[in-house]
Amino acid sequence: MLELRNITKTFGTVVANNDVSIKIQKGTIHAIVGENGAGKSTIMRIAYGFYNADSGEILVDGKPVSIKTPQDAIRLGIGMVHQHFMLVDTMTVGENIILGAEGGNPAAIDWKKANADVLALSNELRLGVSPKALIEDLSVGAQQRVELLKALYRNAELLILDEPTAVLTPQEVEDFFNILRRMRDQGKTIVIITHKLEEVLAISDEVTVMRDGKNVGFVKTADTNARDLARMIVGRDVLLRVEKTEALPKEPVLTVENLSCRNQHGDALNDISFEVRAGEIVGIAGIEGNGQTEVIEAIAGLIPSSKLSGSVRLFGSDISGKTARQRKELGIAHIPEDRHKRGLLLDSDLEENTILGVHYRPPVSSGGFLNSSAIESRTREIIRNFDVRPPKPELAAKSLSGGNQQKLIIGREFELHPKLLLVSQPTRGVDIGAIEFIHRKLIALRDAGTAVLLVSAELEEITALADRLLIIYKGQFVAEVNPKTTSNEEIGLFMTGGRHETAVG
Repeated sequence: MLELRNITKTFGTVVANNDVSIKIQKGTIHAIVGENGAGKSTIMRIAYGFYNADSGEILVDGKPVSIKTPQDAIRLGIGMVHQHFMLVDTMTVGENIILGAEGGNPAAIDWKKANADVLALSNELRLGVSPKALIEDLSVGAQQRVELLKALYRNAELLILDEPTAVLTPQEVEDFFNILRRMRDQGKTIVIITHKLEEVLAISDEVTVMRDGKNVGFVKTADTNARDLARMIVGRDVLLRVEKTEALPKEPVLTVENLSCRNQHGDALNDISFEVRAGEIVGIAGIEGNGQTEVIEAIAGLIPSSKLSGSVRLFGSDISGKTARQRKELGIAHIPEDRHKRGLLLDSDLEENTILGVHYRPPVSSGGFLNSSAIESRTREIIRNFDVRPPKPELAAKSLSGGNQQKLIIGREFELHPKLLLVSQPTRGVDIGAIEFIHRKLIALRDAGTAVLLVSAELEEITALADRLLIIYKGQFVAEVNPKTTSNEEIGLFMTGGRHETAVG
């Protein structure tokens, strides 16, 4: 259905796509895999008209076409769902779907008919989305389905999905895959850009592998396995499991007692207590929206004290009234779950981003002035130690792939040599080589005596990394389990409220 021939695309001196050719067969689910910065998203954004290629051609149904804008792609039956959803939170599902799809005067739109059409489409694929629901009231998984409906409402026959499961729970992923299979069975063509090899093997029919801006391989999914795909992606053998020794926890670093948090919907946290000791990783598992974000942000000092009750102590000293900067000064580092909202200044260069939070400290600052040579040296060290690509300090953060943005944030926070590391979704949208790298760094930090509090929606990741696992449901810890001896099915039951033990703490 779609063929890209000899596509080349550069951004300044960076070659994102180098003479890339890809064929997508009609009625298939085609996975495009590769490391961060391999050019996967770029080539598909060219197919969608977000970018224009420097050279090469695009064919749809065997015919050469000109795709200069997303509108051109939509007219040709191509839709795209981006990694970061493009929805207006304060509008309804129906309004978001119809936004930009109906020409003319908005006042003339037959909303009753439009909402009925959206509902019929939702029911046809069993998406379970109401057109009258507000986006801000929907789970992340439901918002993902709204993005699918947006594309299908515009009569997309080929759907490009960029990291579609990055923010979904294991249960939501399985539901989502069932939707994709139904779409394929109805004749739709689907392209998935992803890093998750187990999902590639579970859902795709064919796989294209990219590395360093080139197409380095094509295989039928039935003819490959995770190890061979990983070798093609990275160019070497990759360790697909977390290797670590038994933790040797020491004194408590973080002690949380009777912490509660109110938000606009009520109690986000309800009287939780726990501790994290030096030299251990404590994981928090739960379906997103059950309070894990508030746990991390309350400890980091990002939630006003007026919305909190209870106490947070670091090495026995109460820090509940301290600001985020004061907590950082005491040795708390924070890797946020949303790198764009909390982690980076996207329009600023890498140098400026690596000094966030330390811009007033020597050697970065001296006598009230920034020390440019110290900043450049710090940035280059982080780029080198954490393999940030491309290694250009002058680039804007928004020009990096998601995984390289994540490595930049992780490098910046690790350079603080923290006593307590708060880390949320450390490998969201990160490729397999970088995942291995980040996991090793977290284990090394633990072994050096840092206390680590980890939140991850990836059940395999959190059970592999955590030494103890707390499970949160509706703002309360409902169980503490040993991740080595507890099955994913049992953890999933706790996460969904299907089973309870005595609340932790």
